[in-house]
Amino acid sequence: MKKKILYIITKSNWGGAQRYVFDLATHLPKDQFEPVVAFGGTGEAGATAGILQEKLNAAGIRTIFISSLTRDVSWTKEFLVWRDLTRLMRAERPDIVHLNSSKVAAWGAFVAFMIGVPRVVFTVHGWPFKEYRNFLATFLIKEISWFTALLSDATIVVSKGDEKIGKRLLGLKAKIQYVPLGIEMPEFLSCDAASEIISPTADAWPRIVTIAELTPNKGISFAIDAIALLKERAINIDYYIVGEGEERVRLFKVAEKSGVSDRVHFLGFVPDAARYLKAFDIFLLPSLKEGMPYVLFESIAAGLPIVTTRVVDVIFLGTMQGISPVDPADATQIADAIEKLLKDGTTSVPAHEQFPFPLSRTLKETIDLYTTAPTISVSSRA
Repeated sequence: MKKKILYIITKSNWGGAQRYVFDLATHLPKDQFEPVVAFGGTGEAGATAGILQEKLNAAGIRTIFISSLTRDVSWTKEFLVWRDLTRLMRAERPDIVHLNSSKVAAWGAFVAFMIGVPRVVFTVHGWPFKEYRNFLATFLIKEISWFTALLSDATIVVSKGDEKIGKRLLGLKAKIQYVPLGIEMPEFLSCDAASEIISPTADAWPRIVTIAELTPNKGISFAIDAIALLKERAINIDYYIVGEGEERVRLFKVAEKSGVSDRVHFLGFVPDAARYLKAFDIFLLPSLKEGMPYVLFESIAAGLPIVTTRVVDVIFLGTMQGISPVDPADATQIADAIEKLLKDGTTSVPAHEQFPFPLSRTLKETIDLYTTAPTISVSSRA
């Protein structure tokens, strides 16, 4: 008999957590599992569902839109989220609830525990208490994250750094499971074909690219500041930002104020953006907080050298070729790393014969957590 898995995620735009849910739901063995995906809206207002729903429906996966589920927090809305999640789980009667993103995970774990869902899995896409916040907010978010993991039968982390943090939390050592992310190899366009689509009239300058949701955690303002520093050093480059998000207007202003609006190009959301990576010379990830982003795997597969902050997985930084790690929130280090790559003539990284991040591994290890006996915990069922 098939096991029904109810995936729940806060937002239905297209980012790393959404891709994670999509990849799992669409690659489960169809003879063993019945996936259903529930989600909120695309942003703070959360009025309508987004790209995740479109992709899932096209793949034949049933979806459920929860209109009350948004990123912003208020007591009225939180009561509605609790009510709607309770109704959802009672109606669907899932064998497994798999929670993604900290906002919905807290309520989801509590509701699943109260109504007796047999198994609850929680994936941490970067512990939220690692973000830059005041002491009280950090403390409260850490306590909520701990409580969510405590109520879950297994908590998946996607980086070794987050595994280390999780295992230090009281009572969670046996629950924390490191499951590395993986991808299917993208089908890249050639450099010429991708360039013709992305920037057919651009100057013949080196091209730097960031693909990310435009949120404060991505640190893109520091990347723009780095471009300004490079301009002061008479180093000519074009910087392309692929993605949409709440920071778009502010980042436009940062580029204008820094005097590099002619060198910083906002391309907006680009479907299957990884296909175009060969049009660029360097991939830049200036994040302030991360789990383990897919786009770094794609950049490796495309043969691009990478400048990234040290917030990504330590295993990734220590084992992969062509990685230039820098401290977060440091425009000078970003500029120095880019300048060095350009001066050294590092324009490509040798492709690995065996790509070390297969989706098949992620899928197998996650399914193992769906089917193994629950850990002894407050959420274990008799």
